Amino acid sequence: MERSLSIELVRVTEAAALASARWMGRGKKDEADDAATTAMRDVFDTIPMKGTVVIGEGEMDEAPMLYIGEKLGNGYGPRVDVAVDPLEGTDIISIGGWNALSVIAIADHGNLLHAPDMYMNKIAVGPEAVGLIDIDAPLIDNIKAVAKAKNKDIEDVVVTVLNRPKHEKLIEELRDIKVRIKLINDGDVAGAINTAFDHTGVDLLLGEGGAPEGVLAAVALKCLGGEIQGKLLPSNDQELSRCQGMGLDVQRVLRMDDLVKGDDAIFAATGVTDGELLKGVQFKGDIGTTQSLVLRSKSGTVRFIDGRHSLVKKPNLVMK
Repeated sequence: MERSLSIELVRVTEAAALASARWMGRGKKDEADDAATTAMRDVFDTIPMKGTVVIGEGEMDEAPMLYIGEKLGNGYGPRVDVAVDPLEGTDIISIGGWNALSVIAIADHGNLLHAPDMYMNKIAVGPEAVGLIDIDAPLIDNIKAVAKAKNKDIEDVVVTVLNRPKHEKLIEELRDIKVRIKLINDGDVAGAINTAFDHTGVDLLLGEGGAPEGVLAAVALKCLGGEIQGKLLPSNDQELSRCQGMGLDVQRVLRMDDLVKGDDAIFAATGVTDGELLKGVQFKGDIGTTQSLVLRSKSGTVRFIDGRHSLVKKPNLVMK
């Protein structure tokens, strides 16, 4: 893939973030998601690539745009798989919470797992603990491994968990181990990425979240030298049949090379609301400011990009 695609993809996430940020705290998550999706789709038409959505807003009959199988790009350039979440954290933005993101990941065609829209049990760590975790191992063993890898006492390890009733047992076990816990209401892509940056204070992500979000997180962690493991959790016979039809064994641990193959992948995210890693969109007059993260696995490059956008000169790219 051309390295220039990294910057091109940031333009897409910036547009989606700017479009959806106006809805922060207004209690209208669907409107925010629609704004992000429309802006993202508009900018994709200008990107030099031949992309196919493998993770998107749903099947063709469920989503008017960015649906699975949709072709993206201007028809020139590399053929790539595209995973998108125009607004990762729709509930977050509706209440003005932390860590809402606009997210894109791409890889060479055929290299991203077409993850079905269901839950996945996950464990994710940054570079220091790669190769030391096992999703099937006892919880205490994983905690001890991460603590040793990061030269921390167990009591100083910080674990991110989605704040859900189904995680009550996991949270109780973590409290018994006496680790520090960061409960998040949504946004486990951000939670997984945060494990790879010391300044976020997060060492480990655990628990159930969306399978598509697991692939997005895997691309980011591949670029950052981290690791995520997952196991699909179909909740009914229909979801189980879908996994079987896709050739996915729900008993099998999905590792990095299952989630994203090859040596070249790009991840881009722009903050919509403030978070530990990225600042959210700010508006003043006819100017909008953004902060983005763009990563490439082949080069290992990590870029933080601050953007200043004229909402008068580029209205069609940021707001409808």
